[in-house]
Amino acid sequence: MKDLFDKVKANMGPLGMHAKEAHHYYTFPKLSGEIGPRMEFRGKTLLNWSLNNYLGLANNPEVRAVDADAAAKYGMGYPMGARMMSGNTDFHEQFEREIAAFVSKEDALLVNFGYQAMVSAIDALVDRHDVIVYDSESHACIIDGVRLHMGKRFVFPHNDIANCEKQLERATKLVEETGGAILVITEGVFGMRGDQGKLKEIVELKKKFKFRLLVDDAHGLGTMGKTGAGTGEEQGVQDEIDVYFGTFAKSFAGVGGFLASDKAIIDYFRYNMRSQIYAKALPMPMVIGALKRLDMMRKHPELKEKLWTIVNALQGGLTEAGFNIGDTSSPVTPVYLNGTIPEATNLIYDLRENYGVFCSMVVYPVIPKGMIILRLIPTAVHTLEDVTFTIDAFKAIRTKLTSGEYQTESILAV
Repeated sequence: MKDLFDKVKANMGPLGMHAKEAHHYYTFPKLSGEIGPRMEFRGKTLLNWSLNNYLGLANNPEVRAVDADAAAKYGMGYPMGARMMSGNTDFHEQFEREIAAFVSKEDALLVNFGYQAMVSAIDALVDRHDVIVYDSESHACIIDGVRLHMGKRFVFPHNDIANCEKQLERATKLVEETGGAILVITEGVFGMRGDQGKLKEIVELKKKFKFRLLVDDAHGLGTMGKTGAGTGEEQGVQDEIDVYFGTFAKSFAGVGGFLASDKAIIDYFRYNMRSQIYAKALPMPMVIGALKRLDMMRKHPELKEKLWTIVNALQGGLTEAGFNIGDTSSPVTPVYLNGTIPEATNLIYDLRENYGVFCSMVVYPVIPKGMIILRLIPTAVHTLEDVTFTIDAFKAIRTKLTSGEYQTESILAV
């Protein structure tokens, strides 16, 4: 008989196995200083492309003033208790009304943590008679929610609408036997590739199949669409999204999120989502802060315009320089390179230590062996000079990578 802890220590997982060497540099790095394009890392000021602070609201003076005033007035403890019991306030309900209007839905439910809420929303919506059909590259919060499902689930290859249709055919036959229903789940913007989910094409399938559509638009809210209301607005199908999910961890530069839908569905969530019924309400400063951030999005469209000026310059410049950025159609900017994990770590070390650029690195097992993704997140507070500086740095490290200069023992122990 094994001891549970012995088993864990013997297999720390595909990423945890490198923890001793990578911790605090490649994994769990510590950035300090004011949130923005330039931050401190190990005593050096680096140009930072690793924050999902799309609209630059994290360090906006107006936003910070509201955050500070709300914290001084209410503290982080208020309100105490779950919303159903003792933690409801006028501000919580005000935000729900305003965000519902912003994303063109009847009602919304404020949630205290995005990842947790997505898992819980899926759990609340479906039972063992129902079938889930979902995109293979859905975020981990969706995958975890699907894993909890006691019924059948069918996955379609990323954005493969023909295969999605096949899975809907399978699902339809099954629910005709079980008496259940079908839930399709995808994302508005996929956070790794930066491409949009094919919402318009999925909605078109409603003409042939009966299902409801849940869209996680974490990276689309605030960045996509004419008003920033998201990828559904961008593609002209917001009305056909049955349940819309947005997080505060990206454009809102905060913590929490919301679900938006028809009033009857939101009322159902209010009384059936276990993660909200049995958890403390979102603290008042975060709610008042979210109201301010929403107000900024509505009143200052120039924030999104500035973001897209940087996005277009960065993505256009990288493409012109011969870099592969895949099919991104959002601010998320992946740069695809070929190389081993040791080459990737050496490249990142060089990029940070000698070129002054900080960005996220993605390698196996998240992506196939032999591939490296450098993931850049442009924001409204970056400058065109930042873009030029970064592209020049990327050209230099690409030359070293292709010449084999990084084919040495991995610089992990730093």
